[in-house]
Amino acid sequence: MVKVGIIGGSGLEDPKFLKDQREVEYETPYGKPSSPLMVGKISGVEVVILSRHGKGHTIMPTNVPYQANIYALKEAGCTHILATTACGSLREEIKPGELVFIDQFIDRTTKRRSTFYEKDLVCHIPMAEPFCPNLRRLLYEQARKLGFRCHERGTVVTIEGPRFSSRAESLMFRQWGGDVINMTTVPEVVLAREAGLHYAAVAMPTDYDCWKQTEEAVDISMVLETFKRNVEKVQKLLLAAIPEIRDYDDCPCTRDIKSAIVTKR
Repeated sequence: MVKVGIIGGSGLEDPKFLKDQREVEYETPYGKPSSPLMVGKISGVEVVILSRHGKGHTIMPTNVPYQANIYALKEAGCTHILATTACGSLREEIKPGELVFIDQFIDRTTKRRSTFYEKDLVCHIPMAEPFCPNLRRLLYEQARKLGFRCHERGTVVTIEGPRFSSRAESLMFRQWGGDVINMTTVPEVVLAREAGLHYAAVAMPTDYDCWKQTEEAVDISMVLETFKRNVEKVQKLLLAAIPEIRDYDDCPCTRDIKSAIVTKR
């Protein structure tokens, strides 16, 4: 049975968006998740919403309890995760206000725990295709049907934060092949793969970071203003996509973990 976890927050707890909602507290071996889980239904599909940065945006990217968040969603019975993320654009053709369905990442984080297998067991999870190809394709197709300007794929550079990039870093990330930049996709996507969950991310560019000198350099007010304008768009996308989600039997998301643990048990 399909049960969808949504990681994001702002604007997604609206009762008009989630029917029959109730709040559930969770405790995990990794501590409490960022927020209580908001459980309800969208078009008859069971949905669980988690606010990544906590209610009121009180948790900075480094301190997000990524392990606890993914563990709690798995324990709640989620089979799929749809993550929303604000980001900066590293490409002229990816404009603020559009949507990007990212398919690759470059990890520039330095302080985060990125595996559930820290003791006794060793897990080498494949990461050639980090995001669920089936779920990403569905989101892209639904966005096109809704008439949204969007990009089928893209590489996200995840930095540690909470500061934004220097111009030299932003230019370097462009040379590396980065398309958008954020602070949260890693290790979230890695942990979801270890948990055997189908994970896809909707990235919402809010600015051009700071590489584009003809544009104003990014600041937090710019990010929040554009993000708020995108919330309704993302709501429409999720309402359209969630009823179409299926179990994807032949998918690396659920298959990879079965052979990734090398420790004999």
